[in-house]
Amino acid sequence: MKKLTKAIAAFASAAAMALTATASVMPMDYNKLTVANAVDTNNDDWLHAEGSRLYDMNGNEVWLTGANWFGFNCSENCVHYLWSADVDDVLRETADRGINVIRFPISTELLVSWMEGKPNPVSSVSGNADPAFTINPDFVLEDGKTLKDSMQIFDIIMQKCKKYGIKAFIDIHSPHSDNSGHNYNLWYGKAGVTTEIWIETLVWLADKYKNDDTLIGYDLKNEPHGKGPEGSEAAKWDGSKDENNWAYAATRCAEAILDVNPNALIFVEGVEQSMSGAMEGDYWGMPDRRDNSPYIGAWWGGNFRGAREYPIVPKQGTSQIVYSPHDYGPSVYAQTWFDKDFTEQTLLDDYWYDTWAWINAEDVAPQLIGEWGGHMEGDNLKWMLLLRDYMIKNHISHTFWCLNTNSGDTGGLWDSLGFQQGSGTTIDWNEPKYEMFEESLWQTLSSGKYIGLDHEVALGANGISLGDFYANYANSEGSNLDGGKKGSNSGNPVTPKPPVSTEKPAETTTTKPVTTTEKPAETTTTKPATTTTKPATTTTKPAPTTTKPVVTTTEEPKKPVVTTIASSDSVTLIGDANMDGKVTIADSTAILQSLGNPDKYGLSAEGAANADCFNPGSGITTADALTIQKYDAKLVSKLPVEE
Repeated sequence: MKKLTKAIAAFASAAAMALTATASVMPMDYNKLTVANAVDTNNDDWLHAEGSRLYDMNGNEVWLTGANWFGFNCSENCVHYLWSADVDDVLRETADRGINVIRFPISTELLVSWMEGKPNPVSSVSGNADPAFTINPDFVLEDGKTLKDSMQIFDIIMQKCKKYGIKAFIDIHSPHSDNSGHNYNLWYGKAGVTTEIWIETLVWLADKYKNDDTLIGYDLKNEPHGKGPEGSEAAKWDGSKDENNWAYAATRCAEAILDVNPNALIFVEGVEQSMSGAMEGDYWGMPDRRDNSPYIGAWWGGNFRGAREYPIVPKQGTSQIVYSPHDYGPSVYAQTWFDKDFTEQTLLDDYWYDTWAWINAEDVAPQLIGEWGGHMEGDNLKWMLLLRDYMIKNHISHTFWCLNTNSGDTGGLWDSLGFQQGSGTTIDWNEPKYEMFEESLWQTLSSGKYIGLDHEVALGANGISLGDFYANYANSEGSNLDGGKKGSNSGNPVTPKPPVSTEKPAETTTTKPVTTTEKPAETTTTKPATTTTKPATTTTKPAPTTTKPVVTTTEEPKKPVVTTIASSDSVTLIGDANMDGKVTIADSTAILQSLGNPDKYGLSAEGAANADCFNPGSGITTADALTIQKYDAKLVSKLPVEE
């Protein structure tokens, strides 16, 4: 689930000006292109699972603590912000801040272009605004003016991740390249992508990177979702071989990847709704009922109830399988479990445990929360702190949503990025959010050194390598894994884990909700107004995130209808949507938030008048947010912009 814009246009077309020279890129045999390893060439950093924990090749426990950086899933075909930031500066500082893994959303459509040897061009890097490539000179061919293609740039980014001790994994965010592609339910059915093509492209990439342990794994599909009444148009989790059965498709895909790279981690997300077993004869695709619903809902990608009966078990075994739920707080959507003075225990009782937390608590498999995050306010901050602490106590890996500034209903760890010749890139971090998040990064207990996943390369200037940690720190001071310990899991052989219990550990959840056979209408977790029989608050998640009212079941989110636009006489400062007296990236965020959740983030009359800065009079849309981002990046010299 993503945010209101999980790129809400995510810079819609960012510096959407594809270099005309791109078409003249020299032909190459991409299937034979090798990946140059920048530093550690031992290919010995692969991970595997035992029970609910992840280990390196020496049997030492590891903890993946990172963040998302989206863009390869979007129409720009590249991570965002490289139009105004140097990739070395960004990754160096990200490593210095202790992020040991990055989840890179990508589209199957883009992978198809790579696999066929005709990589789609990039339209969002420095060359668009900087033909001399003073910002990212590595992205230009030897002629000094031709922009490299999307696959070449991805390879460069992987090499630079290796250089700074960062690991990576990709996430198939949607079949098609689309800034709102996360809204689409399935892993097939758009841009000519079939289930077979989806599998083929992932196998191709896994084979290409099988000798480079920078890319440690594959998140098979971002947030498979859809409500039960949608039938074959929605992702389900059961024992069938139906094409829309996510459990069957994920198992097939995992097996195919592991055939070419048995060392890769396979991240499997959940679905949105599962069958409740409320009445005999209920079936997937039947209409919903207001009372005694046949369906139990969850955030998009969050529902693992079906895995109890139908776990993911590839023919190669489960040593590479990691279950990856997504979880969000009330700033994304006001789910019913937030209606009380919620605590960790009430969240476990009302939602977490039966939906996903049982997998870790019962030592079934490791988990990585692929997305969590949001705004630092009220109950959303309270929820983030509770989930953060729960992950720390229970060795749950995670990747925060997100680094990007342009996620409409969550914001990012960055507030803005800018580049100046001679001094490089300046990243304005959201320090309060980072401070909250930083406690969940893997680090030594007393010296606070960030722990990387590479055995040789230290994680940035403030971190250490995995080999260094286990040689010099594990027994003396330990780490914050499991809430803080030392001398544990510090060497070969693997430290024995306690036997699997049939009871939930007291610390995770000793109690479940009293009513488990029938789901109260308010616990459904999906976005409003998707069924005609349930109250609006019970349907599914919103656009990019989970249950927002803005998203429909079609592949494109509805564009908000602007019913009134303040007159030009109300304009005080074009672009100043949040009325703080200046025009910055914060105004773009204010516009995106207002489009995604107008009831909560509506603009004032003057703010709305100021916000209408692209084709004034046409209404407030994501194009206005994009225009302000371009203005902030100095790609636009003045506002308003008329076309």
